[in-house]
Amino acid sequence: MVKVGVIGAGHLGKIHIRVIQEIPEFELVGFFDPDMKRSDEISREFAVKAYPDAESLIHDCEAIDIVTPTTFHFGYAAYCLRQQKHIFIEKPATSTAEEGKDLIRLAEEAKVVVQIGHVERFNPAMLSVQQYELNPMFIECHRLAQWNPRGTDVSVVQDLMIHDLDLVHSLVKSPLKRISASGVAVLSDTPDIANARLEFANGSVANLTTSRISIKNMRKMRIFQPSGYVSLDFLDKKADIFILEDGKMQIPNPENAMKVEFGTDSNKKNLLVFSPEAPAVNAIKMELEEFRKSVEDGAPIRVTLQDGVAAVETAAAIIEKIQGAMK
Repeated sequence: MVKVGVIGAGHLGKIHIRVIQEIPEFELVGFFDPDMKRSDEISREFAVKAYPDAESLIHDCEAIDIVTPTTFHFGYAAYCLRQQKHIFIEKPATSTAEEGKDLIRLAEEAKVVVQIGHVERFNPAMLSVQQYELNPMFIECHRLAQWNPRGTDVSVVQDLMIHDLDLVHSLVKSPLKRISASGVAVLSDTPDIANARLEFANGSVANLTTSRISIKNMRKMRIFQPSGYVSLDFLDKKADIFILEDGKMQIPNPENAMKVEFGTDSNKKNLLVFSPEAPAVNAIKMELEEFRKSVEDGAPIRVTLQDGVAAVETAAAIIEKIQGAMK
């Protein structure tokens, strides 16, 4: 059993506290939040100890779940690593790439587990296609959200686009070569709408559009490759695969797939449409369970600190491009 503590009991921290209590292999030692009123409420609601300071909580635990605003991630994470504590850090890993690189160095010295909370890696839609061979040449992402003041301390790139940046880096196994970006600040002091085009050394391209002032929520990604494409809906937690019959990408039981004909008689091709079964999982619970397995059993880390820092680096480069265009 892993003794774990939570730092940060806001909207997401409260969810983490509840989920950790549902995982029998975790012992929730307690939590810390600087808001005393909130701490009292959470302590009563979940019957869990509220610590008066982070240092005493960290001392009593083997692992710490950091669910604070991004600006506090580095300070808490660095302290935990110096105390050789395993850590789970909500996305984005850090405010800057420089902070992330410092954490990588500290983690290597501490020889502990560090996992980043890029929860879309555990979305049922994403899990449903991970068994198939994906070779993206073009990726299109749309992540649109209705206005919510929570998270506006950072730009929409760090708040929302960061999810898709992590997914794109996990799918495209090639160095990033060029970035183009534009954005507009509408309701806050930082960009609320942003678009970025990422070009990779292998020829792959990703186009990402993100907004936090939309009238409806949308979280979709389409992955195009020579044999067809994959459509992911992270809100509805489902995926559809469209492939050419006899193409390189294989699906189970192709006879059960819907067949659509394209072209003329002399050049007719069949497109198979298949919806893989999405596992019924709680993404936050799954990522925290995997964190526990990495700490206790040495299981591989799906979203490493290096992954988190790569997303932060790309986000920083996009923000720099946007700021340059706004001058």
